[in-house]
Amino acid sequence: MATFSGFILAVGFLGLAHAGYSAAQHRTYLRLTEQEFTRLPIDIVCQGLVSLLITIYGVLNIAGQFRGIKAMADMEKKSFDTVGNRPSFFMFRHRGQAMFGLNPTGNKNVETLEPAT
Repeated sequence: MATFSGFILAVGFLGLAHAGYSAAQHRTYLRLTEQEFTRLPIDIVCQGLVSLLITIYGVLNIAGQFRGIKAMADMEKKSFDTVGNRPSFFMFRHRGQAMFGLNPTGNKNVETLEPAT
């Protein structure tokens, strides 16, 4: 099944590339004949849409089966207090040290503060 899906995907990509090349060639033709571009011919638009659908079908078949998203499977093991706990966001060096004159040891001595890095 994977080889057939790969073939379908290749056909879809080739169709998309051909539709793009045809659109560029059409624009060149209009420029040479000094006509104004209004829209692409319907056959190029249809080829692009059909090729897009074929490409999507090929990608979905190559990707395989989708797995369900089960957020509760991971959340069942955690308590309510630990769900919102994100220690990577904890910050102990903030502007409160400079505003209230506290250094990291808790003493009120502004001069001993190190510059924030």
